[in-house]
Amino acid sequence: MADPTAADWKGALARARAHSPFLTMGLDRQPELERLLGEGRGEEALAHARSLSTESDDVGLALRRERWALAVSLAVGDLAGAFPLTRVMGELSAFADRALDAAIAGAIRGRVPEAEPAGFTALALGKHGAGELNYSSDIDPILLYDPEALPRRERDEPAEAAQRYARKILELLSQQTGEGYVFRVDLRLRPASEVSPLAISFDGALSHYESSAIAWERAAFIRARAASGDVAAGEAFLQAITPFVWRRSLDFTAIEEIRRLTRRIRDHHAGPREPGPGFDVKRGRGGIREIEFFAQTHQLIHGGRNPALRLRGTRAALDALAAAGIVPKADATLLGERYDRLRTIEHRLQMVSDRQTHSLPTDVAAIDNVARLDGLPDGAALIGELRTITGEVAALYDGLLDRPEERAASRPAAPDSGVIAMVEARIDKWRETLRTLRGSEARAALAAVRPALVEALAAAPEPERALTRLETVLERVPTAINLFRLFEARPGLLDQVLRVVTLAKPLADDLGRHPELLDALIDARALDLPGPVESIAERMRQRAPDYERRLDRIREVVGEERFSLGVQLVEARHDPIEIAAGLSRVAEAALEAGAEAAAGEFENVHGRIPGGDLLVLGLGRLGGGALTHASDLDVIYLFSGEIGVESEGARPLTASLYFNRLAQRVTGALSVATAAGALYEIDTRLRPQGAQGPLAVSLDSFARYQREDAWTWEHMALTRARPLVGPEGARRELQAIIDTVLRQERDPAKLRADVLKMRGEIAANKNPAGPLDAKLQRGGLVDCEFIVHYLQLRERIALSPDLAPAIEELMATGLLPPEFRAHYDLLSRLLVAVRLLAPDCQPPPEAARRVLAAACRTEDFAGLLHAIDAARHAVIRTWAETFGETLEEPR
Repeated sequence: MADPTAADWKGALARARAHSPFLTMGLDRQPELERLLGEGRGEEALAHARSLSTESDDVGLALRRERWALAVSLAVGDLAGAFPLTRVMGELSAFADRALDAAIAGAIRGRVPEAEPAGFTALALGKHGAGELNYSSDIDPILLYDPEALPRRERDEPAEAAQRYARKILELLSQQTGEGYVFRVDLRLRPASEVSPLAISFDGALSHYESSAIAWERAAFIRARAASGDVAAGEAFLQAITPFVWRRSLDFTAIEEIRRLTRRIRDHHAGPREPGPGFDVKRGRGGIREIEFFAQTHQLIHGGRNPALRLRGTRAALDALAAAGIVPKADATLLGERYDRLRTIEHRLQMVSDRQTHSLPTDVAAIDNVARLDGLPDGAALIGELRTITGEVAALYDGLLDRPEERAASRPAAPDSGVIAMVEARIDKWRETLRTLRGSEARAALAAVRPALVEALAAAPEPERALTRLETVLERVPTAINLFRLFEARPGLLDQVLRVVTLAKPLADDLGRHPELLDALIDARALDLPGPVESIAERMRQRAPDYERRLDRIREVVGEERFSLGVQLVEARHDPIEIAAGLSRVAEAALEAGAEAAAGEFENVHGRIPGGDLLVLGLGRLGGGALTHASDLDVIYLFSGEIGVESEGARPLTASLYFNRLAQRVTGALSVATAAGALYEIDTRLRPQGAQGPLAVSLDSFARYQREDAWTWEHMALTRARPLVGPEGARRELQAIIDTVLRQERDPAKLRADVLKMRGEIAANKNPAGPLDAKLQRGGLVDCEFIVHYLQLRERIALSPDLAPAIEELMATGLLPPEFRAHYDLLSRLLVAVRLLAPDCQPPPEAARRVLAAACRTEDFAGLLHAIDAARHAVIRTWAETFGETLEEPR
């Protein structure tokens, strides 16, 4: 970072005059500027430069004079150490904005005096769009116009007028005169530049980007910005093409195109590969462009899913990629620092003679001159520094290119040859059996990844099962091209996916229905637990312009998070108890976002109930914050306010009818399947009076029912109740009702009898599904929960809906034995893991047994069975101590 207080202005002026003919000429022509700079008054020099644009009515002349003064002021301030690189690039880019704006206005007013430049926009791309222009940059705008809004003479056709303005803009900015030029303008980044006019209508450009644009154009628009002219129209256009640039579903064909482009640049670059005379600091190996492509490639991959990565500046993008965990922080820091230094050297090269060059001179003496302008002793020092920088950058960029043939060579030795032969034979049949492999491009994509695919399948825990489940996915995807490109680009992902589909059938089924779930796994945060409920809900609200799209967006986020959490369990990344809490936060966010969307849609027709709001009370595992992948959502709908009040909309309803219908709408929003998938089964049977009662009841009715009519089992259910949706004040009121009910005095004998009767009915009507049924086996989670709920209601303590802290409190008071929490945690982990790894509750195949044991924190499957047996026996003993009744011991 430059320190203005330590700036050496006189030394900078001396180096400028000694080593830069361009700066010398500029100082000679502007003695007032040299005086300001010599006195260290850099800000005044810049203000003086900007003022020159107002000294002439000739737009071209005024801009050229400003450009001269600005370039000299910035260059000397740069050399002095007063202006940091970001300031230099920002000032040059801002001048380009002003120059384009003045040229657009001048071109239009030359034809239509006094007209505002409405309907004509310049989009800035490349370094201009990023605010990173160098001293001798071209600018690469795209000129767009609106035929309806464009000022023109009455007899002019809009398209004809737009081309006339575009030609005038080029003349004003690019023509070389005695005062020099303003900017060289390159319009070749416009859509179909070889055949299209210089200025293109907004609709024509939009049609191009929606239908026929190619991969490099997406990368170009990462840094696009509405810079000049009708900026509002330009911003609206960029917003309209956001789905083209930032795709939620990964397009690895496009990413491969970017890589091919980079390889072509490397392969066809005629200059030296290593720093020395003639080395190009922009295009050479390890140069500026490779750092920019490094950032942009990662942005293209991840930016569709993470808006925080949609930044124009290279340094800012690298920092954001590091913050998101996509690029190691050390790599991002190194690339950012090397980028700044390479850009500074590029500036020194251009300062010498105001040439658009990025290459070291071929003459040794000329290299020495550039080095000394920079403050280095000689050219050898500059070349040595460049060799270090470009070597570091090239090594990181080589990792991004990551050629498949190099990866294949580094894979471990192949498994049994017979297994490989079986895999090869199955893959050979895919051409005949899989619709998605009938195209030549899909077959080429398969061929590219086939060696890695064969080895990964052969090494999978169960090769035949992995093949069968992968084939199911391939049958259902719209095209196999992206899938294979994805596996080619991320070989570790292939192994991960095969483990997932082999070990966890529910996840394999999800992937078969929604192959786009794979996109989530390449995000660096895919193996992180989900964040707070509100941050998840906020993601669910993004990119949702209407009700149906809002519901689809909720389903998308839920699907991604549930799938990611499933992968985290299979990969043993997190404790299953943490997975259960993550699943609960996702469900809570879906409830919040879904209720909000449904209420908004409902209010459009029926208005709002004055003083009334819908509340959602979570119970069971949802209330306790510990869902599994197979959990229903147990909820009760309630509402605040008066029952007889009518809504204020076009079709008014009384409060009771209003909230009952709204509750139905919320249930539908969360449970009805759409093209984006289904969400949850919503179970409302715990509401007052069960299925016979209204779906939503008032807080007063709920309180009265719980005080006067509720059964013991309903109060047991309330021990895990938690208000999830509704205004804070109403939720506090509901929680107060629950607290009052749970703390009321009870007849211990009646409570005991009721609890034993309920447990007996469950045992008589619900048999365990298998030996791994953590809930219903005697000594399982149902018995744990009944013990805890009984003690909570009897003692009126430990009333947390999360059973872990409740158990801790009961242990601390001596009501539960010290080891009870450990047994409860083991059974909880088993429940969560079994839902994915052994959904039938039978012992799974060997590979899944190992994962199940690891998830439950035991050494192996035999150790897990022993631990389960010990836990159940201990729970049965606690049952006997608590109720004075002996359960049948587990066999």
